[in-house]
Amino acid sequence: MTDHATSLPAGGQSVGSLIYDPKARSIFFQVATIAIMTFIVWTIANNTIENLARSNTATGYDFLNGRAGFDIGQTLISYSSDSTYGRAILVGLLNTILVAVTGIITATIIGFMIGIGRLSKNWLIAKLCTVYVEAFRNLPPLLVIFFWYSGVLSTLPQPRDSLELPFSTFLNNRGLAFPKPIWGDGASMIPIAIVVGIIAAIVVARWAKARQMRTGQPFPTGWVSLALILGLPILTFLAAGAPLTFDYPVASRFNMTGGAVIAPEFVALYLALSFYTAAFIAEIIRAGIKGVSKGQTEAASALGLQPSTTTRLVIVPQAMRIIIPPLTSQYLNLTKNSSLGVAVGFPELVSTGGTTLNQTGQAIEIVSIWLVVYLSISIVTSLFMNWFNARMALVER
Repeated sequence: MTDHATSLPAGGQSVGSLIYDPKARSIFFQVATIAIMTFIVWTIANNTIENLARSNTATGYDFLNGRAGFDIGQTLISYSSDSTYGRAILVGLLNTILVAVTGIITATIIGFMIGIGRLSKNWLIAKLCTVYVEAFRNLPPLLVIFFWYSGVLSTLPQPRDSLELPFSTFLNNRGLAFPKPIWGDGASMIPIAIVVGIIAAIVVARWAKARQMRTGQPFPTGWVSLALILGLPILTFLAAGAPLTFDYPVASRFNMTGGAVIAPEFVALYLALSFYTAAFIAEIIRAGIKGVSKGQTEAASALGLQPSTTTRLVIVPQAMRIIIPPLTSQYLNLTKNSSLGVAVGFPELVSTGGTTLNQTGQAIEIVSIWLVVYLSISIVTSLFMNWFNARMALVER
């Protein structure tokens, strides 16, 4: 009888069996992928080095110490044309963070209001909220920015014809001028009082929660926290002798002098991103609330809770586990969309970096700075939202 047994290699496994082995195939494809990616990266790096050498372009980040030579309209820190390129990029970064933080807060508030309004039993409110959502969701964000900048803010009067608002505030097509606060001696204690008030409010909130879980008795945490966060700094301000004066804006024939000014470019970008992102947040809020079982509302009604109390204490806390993950994506989108401010001349990160690139020619370095900054902001935002999501998760007993 002929022996048909297939001879095995030294490893004890045939070539055919290795091909059909899932583990072997997985290792092969991973090694192949790493090899291909390494080749692509090496090719790009090699071509870049050759092109830079051919064009005699210097590399490195030493240019950040050079004189910028250009002015920036809106800054959160001191800056002049004699400042360095690095400081100019820092100014753009701070302006980007300013737009992102203020936009996220405003978009969240508007989105919650519109999302709950879409579920209102009032026909008019529900339809108006629906129109808002459908209108903004189907418009490109750049068009919304141009609408606010060219269609609304540019139609405001000239500085000599400024609209005079209460508290020595003036509104014109160059921005909103308002009294500039000037802090005196002892004012450094006020930020410390704010931090202490926030820490005290957190401690009180945890104590109140533990007390309610133990005894079932509620505690006015909101009012006490508000008193600590606002009252303690106010008392510190008064105890320091009220070290605050104001530099008031004055309307002249051709311009405004004195005070502080919020540039129309910032206002246009801030309002556009806030209203645009709020439309998407509203749909997330509506979907999250609809995802809560109807029985929860019925049970709350059976206990005699008012509809507003039911929404605030029963429905929204349960909907948060559905809302937070997609809400994170909208926050990241708003932050990245802040780069559209370059279209209206707002000095955010891309704008100041682009000007630096045009003057120095350091394209690779500037682009790498953009990549690192936006990636870092996105990672920090995601980590915070993941932590918040874990805190809001429902604990089953």
